[in-house]
Amino acid sequence: MSMYGRDPWGGPLEINTADSATDDDRSRNLNDLDRAALSRPLDETQQSWLLGPTEQKKKKKYVDLGCIIVSRKIFVWTVGTLLVCAVLSGLITLIVKTVPRRHHSKPPPDNYTLALHKALTFFNAQRSGKLPKHNNVSWRGNSCTNDGKSATGTIFKDLAGGYYDAGDAIKFHFPKSFALTMLSWSVIEYSAKYEAAGELNHVKDIIKWGTDYLLKTFNHTADTITTIAAQVGSGDTSGGSSNPNDHYCWMRPEDIDYPRPVTECHGCSDLAAEMAAALAASSIVFKDNKAYSQKLVHGAKTLFKFSRDQRGRYSAGGAEASVFYNSTGYWDEFIWGGSWLYYATGNDTYLQLVTTPGIAKHAGAFAGGPFYGVLSWDNKLAGAQVLLSRLRLFLSPGYPYEEILRTFHNQTSIIMCSYLPIFTSFNRTRGGLIQLNHGAPQPLQYVVNAAFLATLYSDYLEAADTPGWYCGPDFYSTNVLREFAKTQIDYILGKNPKKMSYVVGFGNHYPKHVHHRGASIPKNKIKYNCKGGWKWRDSSKPNPNTIIGAMVAGPDKHDGFHDVRTNYNYTEPTLAGNAGLVAALVALSGDRTTGIDKNTIFSAVPPMFPTPPPPPAPWKP
Repeated sequence: MSMYGRDPWGGPLEINTADSATDDDRSRNLNDLDRAALSRPLDETQQSWLLGPTEQKKKKKYVDLGCIIVSRKIFVWTVGTLLVCAVLSGLITLIVKTVPRRHHSKPPPDNYTLALHKALTFFNAQRSGKLPKHNNVSWRGNSCTNDGKSATGTIFKDLAGGYYDAGDAIKFHFPKSFALTMLSWSVIEYSAKYEAAGELNHVKDIIKWGTDYLLKTFNHTADTITTIAAQVGSGDTSGGSSNPNDHYCWMRPEDIDYPRPVTECHGCSDLAAEMAAALAASSIVFKDNKAYSQKLVHGAKTLFKFSRDQRGRYSAGGAEASVFYNSTGYWDEFIWGGSWLYYATGNDTYLQLVTTPGIAKHAGAFAGGPFYGVLSWDNKLAGAQVLLSRLRLFLSPGYPYEEILRTFHNQTSIIMCSYLPIFTSFNRTRGGLIQLNHGAPQPLQYVVNAAFLATLYSDYLEAADTPGWYCGPDFYSTNVLREFAKTQIDYILGKNPKKMSYVVGFGNHYPKHVHHRGASIPKNKIKYNCKGGWKWRDSSKPNPNTIIGAMVAGPDKHDGFHDVRTNYNYTEPTLAGNAGLVAALVALSGDRTTGIDKNTIFSAVPPMFPTPPPPPAPWKP
C-alpha cells in the first residue's frame, strides 16, 4: 500500500517528481484545476470538505447510533431525561451528605427486659458472707461470715457465702439448689438473650456465687460421701419457743449474733440429687472454664451416687425443713438430676437410668393428680419431662430409649394443654391468674415456672420446625403457649385488677412493705438486737430500703393483695420464686427471632449412632 493517501476523487495525491514545471507553472495549473472543478457539480462530501457549509438542509427525522436507528425526537427526549435525572440525583446526594443526620437509637427495651434487670438484682440483695465490691445493693454488707465455724457437731466448718432463702437469714439448700438449676437452664437456652440485655456476665456471676457455696456443703473432691450439709440457720418457733433464731428475731443479717446451727443429713436422696442437678447444669454454663466445669461435674457425680446409695427424704423424721420446704419424694429428683448429668457428661448410664419405666412410675409420670404438671422446688417431674422431650425432638436416640421418651413427650404435650384456658385442670382468678396451687397462698412461684416451661417448649417446637401440638383432636399453634406465658407474666407485672406490680421496683405501684428483714430495718449504724427489730417488723411505714426485683408471694385466689409486712403469704419473696421469674422473663424478652441455643446443651453428648468407617484406601494395582 502506498504511504500516501488517496484523493477522494480517485486520483493520487502524490506529486510527480518527474514533472519539471516550475512553482509558478504549477500554481497556474492548480488555479485552472480549481476553476474546472467548480464547473461541475460537487457531491455532498466534496462540498463539506472544500466549500464549507452550504444552504441549511431539512433535519433528519432519525439518528443512526451504529447498531440501531432511532427517532431523533425519542433520542433527544431520552438524552434530556437522562441529563435531568443525573442532575437531580446529584442534588439529592449532595443534600443527603450535607444535611446533618439524626442517629436513630435502638428501640426501647420491652417490659420483660426491664423487669429482668430488676429481678436479677434481687439475688445480689440475698447474698451471704463477704460481699464482692460490685454487689450494688447499698444497704447490704458482709454478714454471717462465720457460718459453720462455731456450729457444734458438724464436719463443715466453712459455710460462709451462698444465699439467704427469703425474708429471713436461713440458708435452705434444697430450694437454693433448685433456683440455681433453673437459672442455669435459662442461661443454657437463652444466652443470646441475656447477652442482648447486657446481663449474661451478671447472671453467670449469680450462679457461680451459689455453686461455689454448694461445693462447700459436701466433700466435693471425694468420689463417695456419706454426709452433706442441708441447712444453715434455724427457724423453729414451735411451742412458743423464744430461743433467738432466724424466725424469732428480726435483725439485719449484718447484725446477727445468735448461734446458727448446721443441719446435716445422711440419707437425703432428694436434696443430693437436686444439688447434683444444679452442679451439672451449671457445668454446662461454665464449659468454657474447663477446670471449674470439671470440678462441678465431679461434684455432681459424687452427689448423685450418694443420692442413689443412701435413700431417704431429707425432710423426713421431724426435720425442721419439713415445716418450710417439705419434700414429698425423691423419684422426680432422680429423673431431673440424672437428665442433667447425662447432658453434662454424655454418659449413657444416666440416660438408661432416667428412662427406666419403674423410676418414671414412682415419680408419677403416668398418673394425674391435682399437682400434675406443676413445676416447683418440690416436684421437678414437669421440668424433667420437658428436658427429655428436648432430647427426643433434636437427637431422637431411638431404641432402647424411644418408648419412655415418647411417653415423656406425650405427657409434656398434656401438661401444655392443661395450661390453656379451654381446659379445666386449673382454675383462674377473675383477673386471669392461673391457680396452679389450687387457691393456696403464694401462687406466683408456680406461675412463673409454668410460664417458662410454656415459652421454652414453644421455642423447642419452632426450632424443630413444628408449628404446634395436639390436645386431643385439636391442633394448637406454638403462639398459644407464648400467649399464655405473656398473660401470666403481664399479670405479675401489673396487668391485674389491683393494678399492682408484684415485682418490687417495677412500675409505679408495687409492694412497699415486703416481708424482709434487711429491707425493713434502716442502715443507720444502730444495731437492733433480736427483739429490738420487732418495731420495724410491726411498723406500718414502708420499708426504708427498696429490695429491687423481689417478686413477692402474690395475691390470693380472689386477686386480693394486702401489702402488710407481717403477712408473708402475700409479701415474702424467695430465691426459688425469683429464679423462675428470671427464667420466664428472659425467655419472653427481646427479639422473637432469637430462639433457643439448640446445641450447647448437647456439647458433651456423643453422636447417637456409630461414626461411619473411613472410606477404603485407593486401589493400587
